[in-house]
Amino acid sequence: MNSPTHEFHAARDLLFELREQPVAAVERFRWPRLRQFNWALDHFDAISQGNDATALWIVEADGREYRASFAQLSARSSQVANFLRAQGVARGDRILLMLGNEPALWECALAAMKLGAVVIPATSLLTPDDLRDRLDRGNVRHVIAGAANASKFEGLAGEYRRIVVGGAHAGWVDYAASNTAPTDFRPDAPTAATDPLLLYFTSGTTSKPKLVLHTHESYPVGHLSTMFWLGLRPDDVHLNISSPGWAKHAWSCFFAPWNAGCCVFIHNTPRFNAQALLQTLERCRVTSLCAPPTVWRMLIQEDLGAWRNRLALRSVAGAGEPLNPEIIEQVRAAWGLTLRDGYGQTETTAQVGNSPGLPLKPGSMGLPLPGYRIVLLDVDGHEAQEGEVCIDLKERPVGLMVGYLDSEEKTADATRGGFYHTGNTAARDADGYLTFVGRADDVFKASDYRISPFELESVLMEHDDVAEVAIVPSPDPVRLAVPKAYVTLKAGRTAGAEVALSILAFARQRLAPYKRVRRIEFVVELPKTISGKIRRVQLRAQEVSRGGATPAGGLAFAEEDFPGLRGDG
Repeated sequence: MNSPTHEFHAARDLLFELREQPVAAVERFRWPRLRQFNWALDHFDAISQGNDATALWIVEADGREYRASFAQLSARSSQVANFLRAQGVARGDRILLMLGNEPALWECALAAMKLGAVVIPATSLLTPDDLRDRLDRGNVRHVIAGAANASKFEGLAGEYRRIVVGGAHAGWVDYAASNTAPTDFRPDAPTAATDPLLLYFTSGTTSKPKLVLHTHESYPVGHLSTMFWLGLRPDDVHLNISSPGWAKHAWSCFFAPWNAGCCVFIHNTPRFNAQALLQTLERCRVTSLCAPPTVWRMLIQEDLGAWRNRLALRSVAGAGEPLNPEIIEQVRAAWGLTLRDGYGQTETTAQVGNSPGLPLKPGSMGLPLPGYRIVLLDVDGHEAQEGEVCIDLKERPVGLMVGYLDSEEKTADATRGGFYHTGNTAARDADGYLTFVGRADDVFKASDYRISPFELESVLMEHDDVAEVAIVPSPDPVRLAVPKAYVTLKAGRTAGAEVALSILAFARQRLAPYKRVRRIEFVVELPKTISGKIRRVQLRAQEVSRGGATPAGGLAFAEEDFPGLRGDG
């Protein structure tokens, strides 16, 4: 009988073999179906034996560096597992892990996995109210937090043990004590592949965060699809720009690169700095870069062409929100690299993507990835060329969550009719490529036409003055609603009537009459979730509260303010 390690590696190695053949990979790949599996023990420790290659490389803003090999991290995580066991962490216990990009984050995640504990990742940006919600609804038994955040738990009563990293704190156990624990770890029992591993609180773009439950199979094994989309190889140095506490961090700073056996690289800075990033990419010879669209929007404001022959990059990707075609084209022109989009959710691994070897269609998020059968369903539940992105559960992918832990009703609704419903809409072309239309709750009607915010935003992003933009419906007595753009400008540009006219005229030349942006408001920054996604729902509510009226202050304009704009449309 094949071991879980052998079965997992056989599936992974097939994807390695078909790395540049996305169509063949989809046809031939089958998820390994494992009865018992502990990724930290059966995969990470297995590939770490005698392996001195760098597994984790952290570069701080001040130039300090931390490096650990696979062998070192394997031993260290076993030591931490023994330490946590001595602190009372048992199989099935829930640990709230609130750490930054520091070695303890990876050590504790691996250690918890070895113990069979359940990790609740938490960003350091959470407020005490957010933490209270996670402690209560997450049934937390243990908290591991950085010294800078320990005070956030003051006044948050509960039966949970507290461990602090990076300095002593009254009432907390010092993580430094883990350095004296034994390094020889023995699990207390086998880990079932279906045992719980991760409990994510969603970012809450439109509602209260839901509790997404993943297993020892769904994320570790499921992220084979993410590894394939990113095109990772064992010799890569992979940098993913993402904050700890969110699913994308686990996607690309943990499971996908270590599934491939490559180096996780972290550029650890308090605030994003494009020049500092480019210098670090050059000095450290990073080969693979994944970043959210917000970062790419800032990067293309730099002279990227000047770095073309200085970087070792061979692969660039984006995820979190759709990539505007303008960004893709600017990166291609500057670096000769195709910036590849990908799509997935906290509830899943990467579902759809522009994989290596797949011809890219600007604006498209690509084809379904190996292991995922994607269908588009219309409002009546029938397959269509445009509709909600859904996963066919007749071939349930390993990378799909167990469900929403706090609500059987929400789980049943998300999986109704034999499909998992993402809540996002897309269009499929004749070649099967999927193009993101928007969240089901972001798409709106204007003059009885359906409007995709992303489509209009992509057009405005091509304007020389625009840094970021969000399109929402603005109430209108005649058309029901009209598209309104909330815009942030590039550095050095000044908001005013002249640039407003320029942007409105620019969009007018490139959009059909029913899609025209008819109102514009300049803002210093767009509202975002703490995971960095634009909160259009907040802007929509603001427009409703105003009744579509133009606010005073001189930074909001409507097309009626410019008699030179001709045609009613």
